[in-house]
Amino acid sequence: MKELLNTTISRRDAVTTTAKLGAAVALSNAITLPFSTTVRAETSDTGKTNENAETVRHSACLVNCGSRCPLKVIVKDGRIVRIEAEDAKDDSVFGEHQIRPCLRGRSSRWRVYSPDRIKYPMKRVGKRGEGKFQKISWDEATALIAAELKRITEKYGREAIYYNYQSGAYYQTQGSPAWKRLLNITGGYLRYHNTYSTAQIGAATPYTHGVYVGSHFTEVANSDLVVLFGLNLSETRMSGGGQVEELRRALDKSKARVIIIDPRYTDSVITEHAEWLPIRPTTDAALVAGIAHTLITENLINEEQVNKYCVGYDRSTLPESAAPNASYKDYVLGTGEDGVEKTPEWAASITGLPATRIRQLAREMVAAKACYICQGWGPQRHANGEQTVRAIQTLPVLTGHFGLPGTNNGNWPYGTPYGVPSLPVGENPITTSIPCYLWTDAIQNPEKMTANTMGVKGAEKLKTGIKLIVNQAGNALLNQHGETNRTRKILADDTLCETIIVIENHMTPSAKYADILLPETSYLEAEDLVDSSYSAGSHNYMIALQRTIEPMWEVRSTYDICADIAGHLGLREQFTEGKTQAQWAELHYQQIREKRPYLPEWQVAKEMGVIDQRIATEKESIAFADFRADPQANPLKTPSGKIEVYSQALADLAQKWILPEGDRIPAVPEFCVVKESHLNKELTAKYPLQLSGFHTKGHTHSTYTNVLMLHEAVPDEVWINPIDASARQLSSGDLVHVFNDRGVVEIPCKVTQRILPGVVAMPQGAWTRLDSNGVDVGGCINTLTTHLTSPLAKGNPQHTNLVEIKRA
Repeated sequence: MKELLNTTISRRDAVTTTAKLGAAVALSNAITLPFSTTVRAETSDTGKTNENAETVRHSACLVNCGSRCPLKVIVKDGRIVRIEAEDAKDDSVFGEHQIRPCLRGRSSRWRVYSPDRIKYPMKRVGKRGEGKFQKISWDEATALIAAELKRITEKYGREAIYYNYQSGAYYQTQGSPAWKRLLNITGGYLRYHNTYSTAQIGAATPYTHGVYVGSHFTEVANSDLVVLFGLNLSETRMSGGGQVEELRRALDKSKARVIIIDPRYTDSVITEHAEWLPIRPTTDAALVAGIAHTLITENLINEEQVNKYCVGYDRSTLPESAAPNASYKDYVLGTGEDGVEKTPEWAASITGLPATRIRQLAREMVAAKACYICQGWGPQRHANGEQTVRAIQTLPVLTGHFGLPGTNNGNWPYGTPYGVPSLPVGENPITTSIPCYLWTDAIQNPEKMTANTMGVKGAEKLKTGIKLIVNQAGNALLNQHGETNRTRKILADDTLCETIIVIENHMTPSAKYADILLPETSYLEAEDLVDSSYSAGSHNYMIALQRTIEPMWEVRSTYDICADIAGHLGLREQFTEGKTQAQWAELHYQQIREKRPYLPEWQVAKEMGVIDQRIATEKESIAFADFRADPQANPLKTPSGKIEVYSQALADLAQKWILPEGDRIPAVPEFCVVKESHLNKELTAKYPLQLSGFHTKGHTHSTYTNVLMLHEAVPDEVWINPIDASARQLSSGDLVHVFNDRGVVEIPCKVTQRILPGVVAMPQGAWTRLDSNGVDVGGCINTLTTHLTSPLAKGNPQHTNLVEIKRA
């Protein structure tokens, strides 16, 4: 100690040491370790304080990870001091486990107190995208927005006003419902359909199944084999609040074998003790065709049964209008139009999987007592994603594994909706809708946006381009959209889209393109009643959000913001119906309680945090159980009432639509070669590596990306196989440039055998940031991703890219 006191240190060393000590203190205050030397008094019941004046408040993490985790927030002297998991309930509530937030949800304290927080309403003073703003009052901000809504309406019509796709915050009484309610009562807005996550599976499934359903993962308890195409619950749904726990607990009961088909050796392969089948991106439909070839040629298909439930497997069930050799069986055996037999050897040359293993997989699936076949959303987020979707959906019917205990229909199941009402949005008088991924085209080239070329619905074509955008709690305005350099140019031109309104918590890359920038309350500053999420499995809870701290600076709820805008237009009473946001939440609870009178009074429930709805499961969730039992009495919602392997509706659409060169919409789930794949020898000579994105534990899409502590736990790195790394003289940790004709990204590399040779993978969600040379030193994958959409859905193709890598 004496030597330390006598040591001379520089000012720089002192500053560095102080910063490290500060970070250590912050970390120790935020995380409770089993060996912590900090003595804390135990917290008592909600709303009460202990001798250290700590108060327990209840909130939730509302990001789009698919789970919905409640947070127990410990507050002292008006500041959040730490975040814990809510107490475990009785075994009947959450599938016999506590809903524990992941490291992202537990880091919400740092997100609330981030230096990136937007503190005041502002208007742009520099060029759009420069991020230069001037502080204005709330009255001026809401009056400006009201005036712009009126101006754009009078000059262009309401179709020129667009509410942008987003998924950054799932509220019930503020955020998206509030804005849509405001826009509807003032005349409507241009609609969108699809999502960035599920466009291809959402568009393709109705042609196969009629509606999207899937068996809950609880059914895996009755399976002996589980085959997952690109499903990675351990990283995408990693909290204790949903399907990841449901699947693991089901596997504990059944001890089923698990096979995961994915270009990466994901954490799910590890935690689910699975066999990894490394497959080339974009090639899942080819694998299915190779499996089907084995099933057909080895007489492993019960064709009478398949034809009972299917249309178009073989010639006997084809519609009269179809060509005689247009069946899926003809396609597989090479007697169809292309004349190519889809042998396992053919599939092996495309997928990279050995032909022997493809044959074995086919035999294992059909021989299983109950095979649960499921696909994640990664495999469909490709330029040929609709074909991947329909191919995987065909496997359960070919193998007989559907509609029975332990089986699925090939889809990823949603959670059961138990119905927490949202703020009523009213009716939108504008019927025109565009694919959500094509909003930049609706700004730049609205004249090209038609029903037959770009998937416009509700009208033959757009009347006008997008002139005003409302971007609420979403980074898809720039960061999460494909080909960000193209998007930058479109947004920067304020003669195209004249007004951009952004509502955010933080100064994201998208926020910098605002003309009017508004600060919204963070989750921990908001009050609401929210539902469990779409991947919360079979759980049945809701969460009463409390303001854990008072909103800081001048941040406000969007309910109040929209009420003020409505007020400037003389419509405040119509918007609020005389209610505050808290009164709407209470009304929604009362509506639920009318159905479930055993629930406690609102004054009690709003202090509980987690509210168990205590809904008994009436029957096991088995997709197509009724259809399997009696297909005539329980038809599917397809034109034929059956599973349509051959879709006449798709055949008709293919004749009607005008498709870009190379795009196809086949009537059966064929494998379609895409431009940016390993099969394009001309392009791979320049860019030999297939790049796809993946969800990381370090952030949810782009939310939590600016929490630096998470970067220490889960750094963003591009994964590369040792074979490819050796050819480029790269080692783990090297800073590299990943590049193609669309841009250059600078990011560290991770050399690992957990990815297929010839394939590289980069986490999605990092915030784009260009240096003076135009290199994205923020590490955003969308600097490299394509904007060329899939044929049917006009959906997000952001996993379909070719790149090269070199040392930075």
